[in-house]
Amino acid sequence: MLLTLLTTLAALWPTTPPSDWQTPYEKSKGTQTATYYECIDYYQRLDQAYPEIKMTAIGMTDVGKPLHTVVVSTDGDFDPASIHRKGKTVLLVQNGIHPGEPEGIDATMMLTRNLMQDKKLKKQLDNVVLVIIPVYNIGGALNRNSHTRTNQNGPESYGFRGNARHLDLNRDFIKEDSKNAKTFATIFRTWDPEVFVDNHTSNGADYQYTMTLIPTQHNKLGGALGTLLKQQMIPALYKGMEKRKWPLVPYVNSRGETPETGIFGFSDLPRYASGYTTLFQTLGFIPETHMLKPFDKRVASTYDLMLEFLDYTAKNGKAIQAARQKDRAALLTQQEFVLNWAPDTTQVETIQFRGYEAKYKSSEVSGLERLYYDRKAPFTRPVKFFDTFRPTLTVFKPVAYLIPQAWTEVIERLQQNQVELKRLSKDTVLTPETYYITDYKTSPRPYEGHYLHSEVQVKKVQQPIRYFAGDYVVYLNQTANRFLVETLEPQAPDSYFAWNFFDSILGQKEYFSAYVFEDLAAEYLKKDPKLKAALEEAKAKDPNLTKSAQAQLTFIYRNTPHYENTHMRYPVARWQGGDLPVQ
Repeated sequence: MLLTLLTTLAALWPTTPPSDWQTPYEKSKGTQTATYYECIDYYQRLDQAYPEIKMTAIGMTDVGKPLHTVVVSTDGDFDPASIHRKGKTVLLVQNGIHPGEPEGIDATMMLTRNLMQDKKLKKQLDNVVLVIIPVYNIGGALNRNSHTRTNQNGPESYGFRGNARHLDLNRDFIKEDSKNAKTFATIFRTWDPEVFVDNHTSNGADYQYTMTLIPTQHNKLGGALGTLLKQQMIPALYKGMEKRKWPLVPYVNSRGETPETGIFGFSDLPRYASGYTTLFQTLGFIPETHMLKPFDKRVASTYDLMLEFLDYTAKNGKAIQAARQKDRAALLTQQEFVLNWAPDTTQVETIQFRGYEAKYKSSEVSGLERLYYDRKAPFTRPVKFFDTFRPTLTVFKPVAYLIPQAWTEVIERLQQNQVELKRLSKDTVLTPETYYITDYKTSPRPYEGHYLHSEVQVKKVQQPIRYFAGDYVVYLNQTANRFLVETLEPQAPDSYFAWNFFDSILGQKEYFSAYVFEDLAAEYLKKDPKLKAALEEAKAKDPNLTKSAQAQLTFIYRNTPHYENTHMRYPVARWQGGDLPVQ
């Protein structure tokens, strides 16, 4: 085992590092991951030793500790705007979002040191700036144990998936319930990276691969970047990792119980890291090492994959930037946006999958049939890979969104993501396009602190609405256009409506007393033949309406001026007109 470990370490860098620069992982001979404090202390030492490295505390996390960035810039320039003006490509690496999956923490510590101590490796940074978030989920990292990763093969101890608020931070990028996510948005939008990598470990089926990869879904990314990702970058990463003896495979998101049934590409909604970064035309990747492989091999494969990301970015930075600029220019005038996607099962690729035979035997626990993978029966065979997604819901963008200033939680999140906001300079009455929520489903159980809405149905209405000085106008002529559409259109699966930020509009505020309204309702039916005809038609369609006096009164009430027109009216309106009085 020791010989295997030494061979693995020797493959990572040309010479063994001096003992005083060895990481806790190396000192433990590949059995331990660095604690949060060890990790931060190590980067502080690197900061002090090398002028090309700068560590900065950016903002707070839920556990009361600051979130750090470590910037590796060989010309000593640590200003994001200046770096982009120079034409350098920014690669952002995030570790420890799930601290029980710590390979990235240890691999990146070693990589940062080696970039300074290996001149050949350092050349990779001539036109690339590396930005590192050493440990993102600090609360989870401090909650250290040896048991919660039940299926995982090492290390000896590790952090916990949930953060200090028991949130899974890889579901929090859009809703931003955590201070961590708010700080991440600041880091991400300030550095505006071309490439983003978020290191993980996967659960699931057993197979021969140590490393799997989730790239952001290429159809969802779209444009020139989507083409570059699918046709150039992914093949290059696969080829490079094959040479390094770490063959890659798509994240094993099985169609059925086992991988042989087919693998679906991962639909990375904006709640996830790569789905969020895609909204701003960043190439996002989630490396997922396999839980059952030895910890030292998982760290080594993560290290090598980051070398591949660095190598590709260094060689192709200009091409990535050109594709990104093209997509961002197109985004400013793009009229139609996709809100939701689904796998297109008519489009299929075939990959050669290296797996183990799935077999069944009697369970010693239940006596019933159970699945197991026979590692004595490896195979390589063709497996279907469904990596084409088709739009299922689209929307045309408005000229601007109108948001009353009362919705502070939404406004704060837009500001956090550096959205350009204007404010009305005076009280005014406008006639925008509004949505009424006509139907929706709500999860019966909480998901990450929310009861998610889905299958949202709307109807559009144009009506006069009173706005006040200070209400917000959000023009869709900016880099954040896609982010705005996917958060402010209520039918989008990760919209702010879906995440319950507008739930108060779903409750009626004014009602009627039946015995009083009876006479008034009768008068309305006498004076309004259309209303009477509508009621009769509704009764003919719904026998239950005929049997309920209260339901008939409610039908009439909702078709009179007495019924509040704000009930079920989505507060974010769509403006299709001309210039507005803004400050």
